[in-house]
Amino acid sequence: MAEEDLLIRSPHTPSGEAQIRALPANIEAEAAFLGAVLIDNRVIEELNTPLRHDHFFEPIHGRIFERIVQLLDRKAVVTPVTLRPYFEADEALKALGGVTYLARLTADGQGLLAPRELAEQIYELALLRELVAVGRELVTKAMDTSESVAPLEQIQDAEAALYRVADGASSQQQAQNFGEATRTAIIAIEKALNSGGHIAGKTTGLTSINEKIGGLHDSDLIILAGRPGMGKTALATNIAFNAASRLLSDLQGGIEESASVGAAVAFFSLEMSADQLATRILAEQAGISSESLRTGRISREDFQQLSFASQRLAELPLYIDDTPALTIAALRARARRLKRKHNIGLIIVDYLQLLQGSGRGNDNRVNEISEISRGLKTLAKELGLPVIALSQLSRAVEQREDKKPMLSDLRESGSIEQDADMVWFVFREDYYVNATEPKLPAEGDKPDVHEKWETWRQKMEQVTGLAELIVAKQRHGSTGRVRLRFEARVTRFSDLAPDELAADRYD
Repeated sequence: MAEEDLLIRSPHTPSGEAQIRALPANIEAEAAFLGAVLIDNRVIEELNTPLRHDHFFEPIHGRIFERIVQLLDRKAVVTPVTLRPYFEADEALKALGGVTYLARLTADGQGLLAPRELAEQIYELALLRELVAVGRELVTKAMDTSESVAPLEQIQDAEAALYRVADGASSQQQAQNFGEATRTAIIAIEKALNSGGHIAGKTTGLTSINEKIGGLHDSDLIILAGRPGMGKTALATNIAFNAASRLLSDLQGGIEESASVGAAVAFFSLEMSADQLATRILAEQAGISSESLRTGRISREDFQQLSFASQRLAELPLYIDDTPALTIAALRARARRLKRKHNIGLIIVDYLQLLQGSGRGNDNRVNEISEISRGLKTLAKELGLPVIALSQLSRAVEQREDKKPMLSDLRESGSIEQDADMVWFVFREDYYVNATEPKLPAEGDKPDVHEKWETWRQKMEQVTGLAELIVAKQRHGSTGRVRLRFEARVTRFSDLAPDELAADRYD
């Protein structure tokens, strides 16, 4: 880092001279903490602070800490002696007296009196330095009028930068070493093992889907698509409720949030209002037709059941944002706030084509959709959670004899298909069979009229209440289909019974 980058210039003093101040740091605290770790390696295990090597202001301290962590991961005992071979040729350490500096770190052992407090101070000072860097960049951009001014875009960028600081992220950490990535992977695998071998991420609440995809994985963008009437909003609502309900029951059962396969859910509903969405969930949980709820055609007993269901759902960690015509930038800003405030673990967007781009690509809808799909994938990675985005399909499906959707049926499909980690299609054959109902035969009609209607009736009987989730793309596993039951009256998807699955199991 250049010397001028270590200093900040404060506003002008009354005398007209600029005052130069050093960035917030405590080199002595860093040295004392490292000394404590070298005396007693268990200090690192007892830390509550997510300390990383790039949180240290003095670069050599950061390198020493990084090497200590690497050696501890190998179950090695770390002392000044075991560290010595790694730093004998380090030029920065030579300037401090060479490898004898490692021994000096452990000389007085004062760090052992309060190692947690020292680690916390190192971490907080690193965040302050990051905040200074963000502020300096914001001021520079705001003062630069050479380019077209876009204040709202600058505010959204500022909010994203501040979120990264609040989340403890450092802009200086451009890459993650493989050891850190491996540890994250092992934690996910252990979570899947503890869940019974089916879920590596967040639960959908549907066993057959969990078995096929292994749960909803962090940083994934899942596209859930279907023609109108297929039930894609119903499935998204079911998943939202199931994930939020699982988190609530786990927390009430004493399970830590980090160990739960449930999640707090943010549902961005650009098509339906919050109360319409709540009505759907109430109908599902109370077992009452949502149409009956809307029209008020319910009994007193139904209303009492509805009241009990609403009480059960009162504490559900499900947050609905029904702001219409959101831009992708505004959605990302709102999602960051919900992550910071409620620690959401799953985002659902209903639906992708109702989002707006930045305005730069409005002359070309394909470019705008590309910007939106990339923005949703970036959001999933930035917040480290799965994002389910609903999507419409083109009318090409209706013009084919085989109505099952394909990847090419996605509207503006190129970018959506490319950015998505998984693409799901909801398909209900009964919807299309019902549309082909022949004329009801009457007395005196020819036998073939009766036969045609009876054939239709038998076919309708076979497919009524059945649905398929077609997994058309999956980066983590195989494609195929999952058969589900769909109760249209209460808009609820559920797993098929074992005897129903036996005839036609998912691929």
